[in-house]
Parts: sequence; structure tokens; C-alpha cells
Amino acid sequence: MQQVYRETRFHSEQTSKAWPERYVIITAWPPLHADWSEARILAAEAQLRASLKTMDGWMHRLTGYSPRTGHAELGWAVEIDSTHGVELGRKLLQDAIFLVEDDLLWVVDCDEEAAMTGIGHFREGFDAPGESG
Repeated sequence: MQQVYRETRFHSEQTSKAWPERYVIITAWPPLHADWSEARILAAEAQLRASLKTMDGWMHRLTGYSPRTGHAELGWAVEIDSTHGVELGRKLLQDAIFLVEDDLLWVVDCDEEAAMTGIGHFREGFDAPGESG
């Protein structure tokens, strides 16, 4: 697992009244060390949005970012299980997704083994609206 995943923090411009006990966080941005055109990123984001529209559940727009490098990726927190999240991540050519379960934050690899690495508590790495940075 890349160290950058351990450093990821999250922020959102909107509030959510209630967060489910279990959800995944996924983006459509290029995986680490990949160089995608803006058009390809927009197409991947459209594919992600289309996939999410077919689901009937809780979703919340948020951004994952590195406080060290400033790199940020707009993504979604979605109430689906990790198996479905990994499948969606694979379709979007992602290296990994995040899983939050009872506030514990995990990185789940999108390879065949889908190894999970615990990295802390989600709330400790979440900036409330207006607090990012």
C-alpha cells in the first residue's frame, strides 16, 4: 500500500445529517503514477456518476487530499459494501478505495486479493465544512 493513502484527509463543502455505519469512498481520478488527460478524467467521473445513479442509497460528495503535497481528488462516500466498492474501483482503474466501518478507516486494494489496511479513525481525518487545509 502506498504511504500517501495513510496521509489522506477528507473534507466536504456540505454537511451530512447522518453518516451510515459502513460506506466506501471512491474517486474516478487517475491512480498513482498515471497521467490521464482532463478528458479522460471527466469521462471516468461521468462513468462513476452513472454507476452511482443506479444505486438507491446514501451518498455524500467529499474530497480526499494530502496535507503534505496538496493533491486533492473529488470523490464520493457511498453506502455500499466493500466488495461492490472494489468492483467499481476496478472498473474505474483505481488502485484502491477507502472503507469506513464504525468510524474505522481502511484502505482496500482493488487487486484480486482486495487486501485491507487499517489507517485510523475517519472522523480524526475529516475536516468539517469550511475547515479543510
